[in-house]
Amino acid sequence: MTPRELLDEADRLLSAVVPGTRGRWPRACAWLIRLALERALDDFWARALPEAATCGMRAQLLLLPRYAGAATADEARQAWLGLARATHHHAYDLAPTAAELRRWHGHVRALTERLGGLP
Repeated sequence: MTPRELLDEADRLLSAVVPGTRGRWPRACAWLIRLALERALDDFWARALPEAATCGMRAQLLLLPRYAGAATADEARQAWLGLARATHHHAYDLAPTAAELRRWHGHVRALTERLGGLP
């Protein structure tokens, strides 16, 4: 799936009641948004620095300011870290709120456009 398709599916979970997702939709939505960000970064690195694609996400985020600018890199780092926390479920953690998910969704959509992954 492309970053756009993943973000569209996340938007569907945020906008409508999807049968069978009761109680699970916030984390599913967070996973879709995180995957969209990771795919957008994969596509960016394939064009900008193919060797970076073999690095872990933290290393990629450390390289990003040099190749995409400090503001884009900071936004990507904050979005990825927030989404990483939201997708690693612990029994005592609350699921992310719709407002948090909507904010991450907007950030990732803008990042994907800046990184060249959406028309």
